[in-house]
Amino acid sequence: MINIILNGCGGKMGKTITSSITNFPNLNIVAGIDAYYNGVEKYPIFENISKCNIKANVVLDFSRPDSLESIIKFCIEKNLPLVLCTTGFTEEQIDIINTTSKSIPIFRSGNMSLGINVVNSILKQVSALLYDGFDIEIIEKHHNQKVDAPSGTALLLADTIKASILEETSYIKGRDGIAKRQHNEIGIHAIRGGNIIGEHSVIFAGQGEVIEIKHEALSRDVFAVGALKACGFIQGKLPGMYNMDDLINQSIKG
Repeated sequence: MINIILNGCGGKMGKTITSSITNFPNLNIVAGIDAYYNGVEKYPIFENISKCNIKANVVLDFSRPDSLESIIKFCIEKNLPLVLCTTGFTEEQIDIINTTSKSIPIFRSGNMSLGINVVNSILKQVSALLYDGFDIEIIEKHHNQKVDAPSGTALLLADTIKASILEETSYIKGRDGIAKRQHNEIGIHAIRGGNIIGEHSVIFAGQGEVIEIKHEALSRDVFAVGALKACGFIQGKLPGMYNMDDLINQSIKG
């Protein structure tokens, strides 16, 4: 049995993970961390991870970037692997995460959905091929309570496209003012409204044709399943940085 400490247990994703874990007989949530959650769960809840005295095998984080420092300190002290599903980290925080991965195994992805990572894999194959004749734009849509923009997934896709193209490209986050589009731009646009769970479109706009690759999350369950699979995957791994590509490749190899 793999015992999990769930940081952010009172959030939308925390609650979804709590309900989804019943489909994973080898996983168990033994403690939750949330400063503002007053609900009742089958596991004890602590307002701060530093106060948690429950033994576990992995920490799963679906919260906000400002909790990173306390989570990393806890995981290093307990020598626990960390699954990071939170997005919106600063460059400084990303450097801290990368440095910490030299001491403990860390699984981090901008999106835990299998589908979005298949889209990401497709982009690795087609972006360089299409770049010369097509302009590239990314549109992401989320609910009105999402804090970070653009989404971590949009940045994940953009980074994949950028890395696939030999020419130097630059991100344009939204457009304002009067200026013609430059070909080496990768446009990234964020829409916030209602209860949209998550929608991402990558548009390759050419002369006389448009190719659009789109992923829409219809339920938060897809993210919960990916996060819980990551908890199983990270067990027994050496210190280092892991992501959904590693999980998918291991699943393919069996």
